[in-house]
Amino acid sequence: MRVVNAEQMRQIEEKAIHHYGIPSLLLMENAAWAVVEEIRRCLPQGQVDFSGRKAVILVGKGNNGGDGLAVARHLVLQGMDVTVFLFAELKELKGDAALNLRLFQGTTGKCFIIEGEKQRRLTRLALAQADVVVDALFGIGMRGALPSLVEEYVDQVNRAPGWVVAIDIPSGVDANTGKVYRTAIRAQTTVTFGLPKWGLFLGEGPEYSGRVVVDPISIPASYLEDEGISTFVLTDDDVRKMLPIRTLKGHKGTHGKGILVAGSKGMSGAAVLAGRGALRSGIGLLQIVTPRGIAQEVDTAITEATIWSAPGDDFLNEEAWSVILKQSEKAQAFAVGPGLGQNLEFTLVLGDILSSLSCPVVLDADALNQLAIEPDLLGLRNGQGPLILTPHPGEMARLCECSVEDVESNRLDLAVAKAVEWEAVVVLKGSVTIIASPDGRAFFNPTGNPGLGTGGTGDVLTGSILAWLAQGVAPLEAACLGVYLHGKSADLLAGEYGWSGFTASEVADKLPKVRRELELKSNTGKEGMSLWGCDRFGLK
Repeated sequence: MRVVNAEQMRQIEEKAIHHYGIPSLLLMENAAWAVVEEIRRCLPQGQVDFSGRKAVILVGKGNNGGDGLAVARHLVLQGMDVTVFLFAELKELKGDAALNLRLFQGTTGKCFIIEGEKQRRLTRLALAQADVVVDALFGIGMRGALPSLVEEYVDQVNRAPGWVVAIDIPSGVDANTGKVYRTAIRAQTTVTFGLPKWGLFLGEGPEYSGRVVVDPISIPASYLEDEGISTFVLTDDDVRKMLPIRTLKGHKGTHGKGILVAGSKGMSGAAVLAGRGALRSGIGLLQIVTPRGIAQEVDTAITEATIWSAPGDDFLNEEAWSVILKQSEKAQAFAVGPGLGQNLEFTLVLGDILSSLSCPVVLDADALNQLAIEPDLLGLRNGQGPLILTPHPGEMARLCECSVEDVESNRLDLAVAKAVEWEAVVVLKGSVTIIASPDGRAFFNPTGNPGLGTGGTGDVLTGSILAWLAQGVAPLEAACLGVYLHGKSADLLAGEYGWSGFTASEVADKLPKVRRELELKSNTGKEGMSLWGCDRFGLK
């Protein structure tokens, strides 16, 4: 599914209205119905109507406010006690928003204009009693900090006990960057229209958006599939198509041979976890090249892999290349870096790997740290074969010679720019990992949770990507598969344990299960869809 910035979405809507001929009022009505249906899903299980329920709708003067007023009307007509707080003068509402205000005024719903302090007490009481709070203050055109008067009420909303639903994007979150300048509505559900916006995945957007639901609101699919849009969010349907198909005649030789170069004294676990990630992702033959000083430890811990002892008691040294070169015959993919340690002797070997091997190579962890010290090594890969880099923000900062803050404030642009410059697939890890392609495309990954913030999970991811490459999946798709399924494994574990306490080994061990569930899952055929296929934000 494509992801857009605010301007791209405006252009799509304008095209749907003026070229296709969809009335703007119909788009607003469809948006309102999508929000109402999502509110229905938020009710306690088994309750199918709104009778006896209370809702508070916070409304601004623009089209986002018009959406909120249409929502308010539908909720009243379905039996809900609705109070609208309007953060604008009546005369400020124009066009479709003004019409929806008049329609709402014809119902039994209550409407109060927020003028200052005197409404605060009334709002606080209404919010304390509300089952649902709808944020229809500002849409995707909002830039900068919220007005000071609005901020005071936003803080009340964020303390309210009711379920908070944001329309299109939470007010206070920049639709392009995800930046929150001072405060923002902290929604538990965001219903966004047409296509999801960049700000739902960048910056603080994921923290404030909650569960994100996308509804096309009847905009033609051809308009939503504009080839000029180069950013995407991965979905089950997308990833399912990337999975390699196995046949009854398949065997370990046809399921791919991969070489993992990993480990050092005290870091044998990194090699083991990466190996487990590869095996649990279906690789046919896994061979691990590791220092002779820890080869026995690795061999004992991961019996399904072939272990090759290379020169070096504590670290792999420059003589390890002869072993790597010998084992590279018939290998479909290489992964280098987990637990290697900071040994400058290995720099020459890394150069040999990049310049001599034509099969896809994944670089992670200490291999990336060595690239940061010797950035000219990247040039050795040009024209030799596919390359995947998997940095976390700290490693990316070292590679780019900037601060971690610079990386985090510019994740999308930086990942794409470096993928193009380095001619590599860049997997920039984070709360929403970005997979960037050398052709300028970028993919947001919606799976995963804070439970992945524990030692060894990155090693499992490296091994998983290695396995998909070895099975013949193209580099960009292999990176997407690895990241998406790795996150879904963590989501499955979070369903059992919450956001902490599960281990990297358990993440690896869940990989076959989430792959199988993905293979069996069929498209529901529903127009609206949730981007987060898991209880990512603690929702039930």
